Amino acid sequence: VIGNTPAKQRRGRPRSAAPTTLIALENTFTCCRFDAILIFQFDHSPGKTASKMAQQNSFDIVSQVDVAEVNNALNQTMKEVQQRFDFKGSHATVALEDKELVLSAEDETKLRNMNDILQQKLVRRDVPLKALSYGKVEPAAGGTVRQRVAIQQGIPQDKAKEIVKFIKDSKTKVQAAIQGDVVRITGKDRDTLQDVIAKLKARDFDINMQFTNYRTN
Repeated sequence: VIGNTPAKQRRGRPRSAAPTTLIALENTFTCCRFDAILIFQFDHSPGKTASKMAQQNSFDIVSQVDVAEVNNALNQTMKEVQQRFDFKGSHATVALEDKELVLSAEDETKLRNMNDILQQKLVRRDVPLKALSYGKVEPAAGGTVRQRVAIQQGIPQDKAKEIVKFIKDSKTKVQAAIQGDVVRITGKDRDTLQDVIAKLKARDFDINMQFTNYRTN
């Protein structure tokens, strides 16, 4: 405010209340021609402070298999089976049906040998063998045998609960929550999250797991 109003008259006027989120400091000085009031305002908005305090880091525990790589491994398996002498004249096959592999051969020996080839090809394509769940060898048509192999996509609910319990029992300062077939881990400290990952890797849950979607909220 700038003017020639006497200081006593100006100080007698009522002042309006300052907003709760602002702190005002007034410095007044007088010279021969005018008075001046300097007002400094600092924003202490609680929303900004709270947003910094509420900042969280998180990551997801998932179980995913690249189906394209599975198909590549199947093609390479069948190519080798057709070229090997011990499979000469054999009708051994492996195929992907929906979310499972189906292996078929004349006998269990050929079935087992073909499975060995398949696993080698899967490992080379970075498909984790822990994602495979083998069923029993069963008799099939034409005197052949067959075996179905389920491919794990997503963390099963029982394993997700086991993971959450393990994290809670570790007394680590993070939160673990099941979200569908994913387990989300949230915490303020990134080093703590890295420690959780190390503990999970050291514990064998007998399933395929990956740690993805690192984010800061």
